[in-house]
Amino acid sequence: MPSPDDASPQPVDAPEIVVYSRPGCPYCFTLRAGLRRAGLEFREIDIWEHPEAAAFVRSVARGNETVPTVTVGDVSMVNPSAKRVHEVLVSLTGSS
Repeated sequence: MPSPDDASPQPVDAPEIVVYSRPGCPYCFTLRAGLRRAGLEFREIDIWEHPEAAAFVRSVARGNETVPTVTVGDVSMVNPSAKRVHEVLVSLTGSS
């Protein structure tokens, strides 16, 4: 994963990164910090404020509301590392 100094901007046509989270989640905090360090833009959705988002997370996480759950385009991941999110983004865009 690139450091903040050598992170290249996401391609304009890169799929959106969406982080499903809830307040006080230490794993969500860690992931957000890692994504920011890598220079990756993302949208965050609080599953406690958005019942449809909580339902989506349950559909991906075997009925559980495990956060962070992340989507990169059509790829869904439960509790991924920032490195894994970056790897998926690279695999979908072909850029580093």
